[in-house]
Amino acid sequence: MPGYSDPGFDTLALHAGASPDPATGARAVPIHLTTSFVFESSDHAASLFNLERAGHV
Repeated sequence: MPGYSDPGFDTLALHAGASPDPATGARAVPIHLTTSFVFESSDHAASLFNLERAGHV
């Protein structure tokens, strides 16, 4: 590959101990961006999950 050079220290440190996933061939560990929410009550949560009122679930 033109312009290819050996990986630097930062790249080596980032990938240390990781190997490609055998099932998918993915090279890097995925980043999961997620959060959680607090509900006022179980009824409040149920109404959100049942799409009876707007809000985050």
